[in-house]
Amino acid sequence: MKNRVVITGLGAVTPIGIGKEKFWDSLIAGKNGIGRITHFDPTDYPAQIAAEVTDFNAEDFIDKKESKRMDHYTQFALAAAKLAIEDSKIDLDKVDRDRFGVFIGSGIGGIETLHSQYEKLFDKGPSRISPFFIPMLIPNMAAGQVSIELKLHGPSICIATACATGTNCIGEAFKLIQSGGADMILAGGSEASITQGPIAGFCAMKALCVDHNDDPAHASRPFDKNRSGFVMGEGSGVVLLESLDNAKARGAHIYAEIIGYGTNCDAYHITSPAPHGEYQAKCMQLAIDDAGVKPEEIDYINAHGTSTHMNDEGESEAIKTVFGEHAKEMSVSSNKSMIGHLLGAAGGVECIATALTIENDIIPPTINYETPDEGMDLDYVPNTAKKKVVNKAVSNSFGFGGHNACIVLQKFVD
Repeated sequence: MKNRVVITGLGAVTPIGIGKEKFWDSLIAGKNGIGRITHFDPTDYPAQIAAEVTDFNAEDFIDKKESKRMDHYTQFALAAAKLAIEDSKIDLDKVDRDRFGVFIGSGIGGIETLHSQYEKLFDKGPSRISPFFIPMLIPNMAAGQVSIELKLHGPSICIATACATGTNCIGEAFKLIQSGGADMILAGGSEASITQGPIAGFCAMKALCVDHNDDPAHASRPFDKNRSGFVMGEGSGVVLLESLDNAKARGAHIYAEIIGYGTNCDAYHITSPAPHGEYQAKCMQLAIDDAGVKPEEIDYINAHGTSTHMNDEGESEAIKTVFGEHAKEMSVSSNKSMIGHLLGAAGGVECIATALTIENDIIPPTINYETPDEGMDLDYVPNTAKKKVVNKAVSNSFGFGGHNACIVLQKFVD
């Protein structure tokens, strides 16, 4: 028999709040987390705005000396993991650490470290490179540092599937616990890519919003006709997954149950999604089939919703393909309207939002939704949170390279 898998801890480091409570309160209030870039001078860049984590102090979570040996993406991940552990009220001295894993990925990894160390290399020569350059750079180090800090000896894995990373990590962790390969796993993603290179690169691709530099509060507008590109975000989202038996044995609070996971690839283009969202639809269907439920049982979709023309149109079409007439009865909203696009961390943060949506029966809004687009006629929960009973929900993540990942969550019923 397969183990049931539940979510018992939530750790969020986001542009609209650190910690579950601040993040959720800001999300349902429709708070904007986007402003002018402060991490560097963006004057010469076409896109000068981003969703930065403005109130983060690494020393609140990590020893000062150790924190200086970590890139920001690793600091974010370790903070989110510790927040999830604290939220779960688990006693780590009473768990089997050999069966406690860490599945935390990053789409880009330590790009801030890469930039700073290459500046030293080119300006002052190879002798000035830090001995911690490689450990700070590589994308698996978030998972590694969490395992080291918490002394968790189960599988420690980094998945890097661009913007699908966080959801793939959670989905694969779900499958391992379901099959009996682990009792508990910290899973999610982390990203800190608001630096010169990524901003310049995404600008060169024409992917970022560049026409709201003087009005950042209205820059990210998923599904709105006047959307013009995504806004870069940063942060980390980590959830504690555990088998139901394990959670019940320790009297854990259960936010939601994960019941399905699907992943596939468009195999179409390095950046563009396949036409009409064909394989995004198939990915959602895989997750729903894995959950053993019918499409009409789904109440809500936490959309990938990037505020780009191709994604929002394709995702809307994919939803209609899977859900048919029921698509217009569901609610669909995008957290990215408030927090920007956290790349590899997006799926982790959005899983937290979806679990809290199910627990509280409140659907976060898609802010900045003003003008409907032709053919995109779903309930995008415009601008104001909606009270609605949500028994089952899907969280979508789609990434460059055609990587797709979807998970299905439901209210926990014993």
